[in-house]
Amino acid sequence: MKHLKSQLTLPCGTILQNRIAKSAMSENLGTAKHQPTNTLVNAYRVWGKGEAGLLITGNIMIDSRAIGEARNVVVEDRSDFELLREWAATTKGTKTQLWTQINHPGRQALPMINKKIVAPSAVEIKIGGRSSATDKIPIALTEPEIYEIIDRFANTALILKEAGFDGVQIHGAHGYLVSQFLSPYTNIRTDQWGGSIENRARFVLEVYRKMRAVLGDDYPIGIKLNSADFQRGGFSESDSMEVIKMLSSEGIDLIEISGGSYESPAMMGDVKKSTQKREAYFMDFIEKARDITTIPLMLTGGFRTVEVMETALASNKLDVIGLARPFALYPYLAKDIFTKKETVFKAIKPSSGVQAIDNFGIELIWYEAQIKRIGQGKIPKFNLGAFSIFFKYAWNLMAKAFKNG
Repeated sequence: MKHLKSQLTLPCGTILQNRIAKSAMSENLGTAKHQPTNTLVNAYRVWGKGEAGLLITGNIMIDSRAIGEARNVVVEDRSDFELLREWAATTKGTKTQLWTQINHPGRQALPMINKKIVAPSAVEIKIGGRSSATDKIPIALTEPEIYEIIDRFANTALILKEAGFDGVQIHGAHGYLVSQFLSPYTNIRTDQWGGSIENRARFVLEVYRKMRAVLGDDYPIGIKLNSADFQRGGFSESDSMEVIKMLSSEGIDLIEISGGSYESPAMMGDVKKSTQKREAYFMDFIEKARDITTIPLMLTGGFRTVEVMETALASNKLDVIGLARPFALYPYLAKDIFTKKETVFKAIKPSSGVQAIDNFGIELIWYEAQIKRIGQGKIPKFNLGAFSIFFKYAWNLMAKAFKNG
């Protein structure tokens, strides 16, 4: 029977030492020039001591012209290769796998810091039912630009492999470019890249194939995929099932299930459901996905107790337990579980006391600040003030916008 300490062999032959994974979180800890910082590297050095089976980095951008956050790391050439090697080396000497998540934001690029925003189609992003209050409606990609981005995914993945990272994950969820292609809400193209699910999935399949061609058959490639994007007329559960079938037939190594986008964040559980399904937000979906694929499945979203993690694994419906924000508060999470130091991992929902600020995304910023503390050699601070954190973030964002202005 599967349990948290069980090893897992991926299709490519790579072995995860256990079933606990740190899912990708936004770190926003690059330099103003989008290089890795000592603080970012040190955070992974700390996490590397925590005995997780897998650590997945926050999203690394493939193009300096398309940035999701002001201090995202960008890897588009080898100019920062030694810094990348240092980052990759943070888990050497341990049995923990360190994978990079690579991404293009598409229409979710920040208007304040990007001169041009591109997407599959010129569909404006709306948050809270309103326009994003910018004149930067995304520009629909031309076919040559699409192929250039596919090449960039592969190029970034190859550089990261050569730097020493153990694997790579395609970010295909949360409303970024890959999921924009997948969704009929954001992809209204009438060429070979839009329309049917086969056409909408063409982009992610070509990204995967190009990456596999340059990385080889024995290098792990995973994907983070939405169960649905929770928007009317958007990427549906049945669409997601079809994409899982396609990726499975291509031989992908690990499929992480999540859901939602900037416009429509996934529902945060249902108190009427069982404890297991209340904690594991997408458990219903992954149970159906298990019936159509033998590829290892990773479920991320809501796990907070060891009891529910073990029960979920014992169900044989999933293979890896993904946790994100708990790792920002419990950096040695896996070791804490195995030594029985902790059995419950709190979820903090910070508030600035000002609704407009909270709506801006205070939780994301607050957890980024906790990761920064870890990287600075400090312990996470459960009562960290959300109001001051927001203004530090806003100041950095305005400084970046002014520089690019």
